[in-house]
Amino acid sequence: MKQKTTAFFKDEFNDLDEKGYTWTIRRLAGPSKPHVTVDGKKCIMLASNNYLNLANHPNLRKAAIDAVKKYGAGAGSDWSIAGTMDVHQQLFDRIAEFKNTEAAVTFQTGFAVNAGVIPQLAGKGDILISDELNHGSIIDGVRLTKTDRAIYGHSNMGELEKVLKEASKKDYRRAIVITDGVFSMDGDIAKMDEIYKLAHEYGALTYVDDAHGEGVLGNGYGIGKEFDLEKEIDFQMGTFSKAFGGFGGMFAGSEYTVKYAWNTARSWLLSAAFPPHVAAINLAAMDVVEKEPERVKKLWDNAKYFKKEIESLGFDTGYSQTPIIPAIVGDSKKAQTLANMMYDEGIFALAIVFPMVARDKARIRNQMNAGMTREDLDTILRVYEKLGKKLDLI
Repeated sequence: MKQKTTAFFKDEFNDLDEKGYTWTIRRLAGPSKPHVTVDGKKCIMLASNNYLNLANHPNLRKAAIDAVKKYGAGAGSDWSIAGTMDVHQQLFDRIAEFKNTEAAVTFQTGFAVNAGVIPQLAGKGDILISDELNHGSIIDGVRLTKTDRAIYGHSNMGELEKVLKEASKKDYRRAIVITDGVFSMDGDIAKMDEIYKLAHEYGALTYVDDAHGEGVLGNGYGIGKEFDLEKEIDFQMGTFSKAFGGFGGMFAGSEYTVKYAWNTARSWLLSAAFPPHVAAINLAAMDVVEKEPERVKKLWDNAKYFKKEIESLGFDTGYSQTPIIPAIVGDSKKAQTLANMMYDEGIFALAIVFPMVARDKARIRNQMNAGMTREDLDTILRVYEKLGKKLDLI
């Protein structure tokens, strides 16, 4: 046996850093909003999932304060033991209403939903069929199963049908097609209408990760509403930490699907419930989305304007269809250099590198916000033009 030491991790880290695959953690002072202070520097925020600018909304702040006064700081126990409070149950019921499903439940995070629920939905004798660009939490959830697995090319409906056709020839107990709703690195939307049609034709179920679609698609209600498939999608999961400005994952579906999930998923059974004020924030967030539809409209107005203008500068935005608009650079080191130079110019943007994207597809992921002004967007675009020319990107 070699000497017991962790010293080799220094070499491992340095190798990652040399390739441009490491992250520099920057720290915000104050709330997440379009204008922030990052490591002491005032910046325009371009790297947040806070699409509707709800993370600092007065209604959400008030809901949190009122809940702390009423319920205290923590839930005090696991969900399954004594941690589920009446405010949590109110949230479960409200999610089901919002998503137009029979029932719903919340988890600590969206990652905990996928890692905990997917292994319970399928086992030996089943098959999971997954888009090749699905989120890492889906990949990890699938890896934890004992099912057969198949991957189809990204949004390639011909490949999906081929996989489904082959699966239909075998004596599987069940087949489940799993897809992101909005793909978080490219900003494109799953062809949910075609996916459902093919799944239905071949007797498969559908599981959708709507983390980046909630608050964004379907007038804020998500991908089910966008494609008029709220009742047809079998399993819907998502998170409050993005457009809703709160925290925690969600899982929605039929009554007994949800009951089965929270009775079997260890990431729910063996984890503490999140603090009651988080539930109150999430409840307030759904109310704001319904009562202030202008936020969704402004988000999309900003996205359409920015995408058109950055493409006119010569940047490649890939397959973006949403307020996630990548500026694809290619080389990881060059993407990190661009991000650092943008920070120096007062724009807080992050380079997305391997393994989150392919080795030759490093990019700056530009995430729009309903609170951004046209002046903010024009400032960002001027910086892109300046630095793009300086780095020979455009």
